[in-house]
Amino acid sequence: MKTFFTLILLAFSISAQERYLKPVDEAHLDPSFLAFRTKLISAVERRDVEHIYSVLDPKIELSFGGDAGVRDFKRMWRLHQKSSPFWAEFGAVIKNGGRFDIDDAGRRRGVFAAPYTHTSFPEDLDSFEYSAIFGTDVNLRKEPNVRADVVAKLSHNIVRIEPETLPKSGKSEYPGWFRIKTLGGLEGFVKAEFVRSPIDYRAVFEKKRGRWVMVAFIAGD
Repeated sequence: MKTFFTLILLAFSISAQERYLKPVDEAHLDPSFLAFRTKLISAVERRDVEHIYSVLDPKIELSFGGDAGVRDFKRMWRLHQKSSPFWAEFGAVIKNGGRFDIDDAGRRRGVFAAPYTHTSFPEDLDSFEYSAIFGTDVNLRKEPNVRADVVAKLSHNIVRIEPETLPKSGKSEYPGWFRIKTLGGLEGFVKAEFVRSPIDYRAVFEKKRGRWVMVAFIAGD
């Protein structure tokens, strides 16, 4: 009996220490932006290159190294190529919520940033060290293998990616997987697609002269 209650207390302690980054989506607060985003998601799903080009701001920011503008966007992403990673990267951004910017008076501005993992990440946690589980009921496995035992199911937990041993080739020891530890102490492996850093790719949209455009699509800090 003592062992049973000890396990209960341990489980409660772990749960109490966990922190989560639940999805947030404020798009519905502005019907014009919601309609704009709905069309943009549809364009991504059908890989409509011209529609993407049509929503780019002429001075769109693309990196912290000076890349900017439509010409640099076309050079970097090469949307007409089947292998372009843009569709997967941007799809994950545009389909996962976000927030409107607020001015000093607390009023909502015509600027929307996505996804929620960027806009809602806790300010007291280092964005270079911590990430979030990007989904619900994500398998935390004992080993980096889809057949390995499941340690726990994670839903939007904030996690720390454990240091990986990188071979001389520069490739991860566990390609496609991250070894993580939750703030509550759970440890194991998660498929990389279900872990997202707050400084991964994000998009910023702004309403200019009555029209929504994408003013930034950028990663890093």
